[in-house]
Amino acid sequence: MIRIRHIDHVVLRVVDLGAMTTFYCQVLGCTIERRQDDIGLVQLRAGAALVDLVPVDGKLGRSGGAPPGREGRNMDHLCFRVEPFDAGSIRTHLIACGVTPGAVESRYGAEGEGPSIYLDDPEGNTVELKGPAWPG
Repeated sequence: MIRIRHIDHVVLRVVDLGAMTTFYCQVLGCTIERRQDDIGLVQLRAGAALVDLVPVDGKLGRSGGAPPGREGRNMDHLCFRVEPFDAGSIRTHLIACGVTPGAVESRYGAEGEGPSIYLDDPEGNTVELKGPAWPG
């Protein structure tokens, strides 16, 4: 039997590597774990998971076809479990970074129903910031 514990990594094909690296590092707090410029890959640490950024004009990126965009998205959304989840502080931080957060809504996730906020990264990928399940 396969036992999935958490998201390991998500690969995003990107047009502007600099903007995407800045967004995931400065806005969401990821760190650069590893770069493989020869094949076009930047791996960002996001807690226990990785977000891989692959420029569409690099060796890996060219094999994936047309670049991502609002009408040709490369995924539906990426969800990060956030701890602690202080909705007011999160929204204030996002707004200060020039990011427009969605409303805080109750959504189901790996730990059950709980609060979450949707936002978009600079290339239109939807990111969900998820809090813990509601008590009881």
